[in-house]
Parts: sequence; C-alpha cells; structure tokens
Amino acid sequence: MDHIVTVQDVVTAFADWIEPTDAELDAIEEEMPVILADVDLIDAQIITLDRTPTELDTQRIRRARRRLLAVRRELTNRTVGVSLPGGAA
Repeated sequence: MDHIVTVQDVVTAFADWIEPTDAELDAIEEEMPVILADVDLIDAQIITLDRTPTELDTQRIRRARRRLLAVRRELTNRTVGVSLPGGAA
C-alpha cells in the first residue's frame, strides 16, 4: 500500500517569501512600543483572571491601558504624514 504524504512543508520551507522583508521588519520595529504596551495590559488582565481584582490590580490595569493609548497616539501622530505607496490618487 502506498501512503499519500504531503510535501508542502518540504517544498515551501526554503521559499524566499517566508522570511520577512526589510520593510516588514522596519514596520514591526516601529510598532514595537505598541506591541509591548499591549503585552503589559494583557499581563495585568491575566493576573486578575483567577481572583477578585484588588485596588492595586485595578490601578495596574488602568495604568497599562493609559500607557497603551498614549503609545498608540504617538505612533499615529508619527505616521499621519507618511503616505503609503500604491494608494489612490
């Protein structure tokens, strides 16, 4: 009996398009403060999943949420003047 086996992983494992481009890495680097602030907020929320949040937990979540909003605002303000290639006229 012959087994049918997929070889897609073998075929695509070394394709050029799997690795991120320099532009994609730059975009990730630019968004890294937002990503880290989002992780801090999620960590603060995870802490309270299995217990009643204390006042300290509530403050930690509020502080993380404010930090995330501030970082998102800074990123948005930095990228407002940047135009993306291939946009409509």
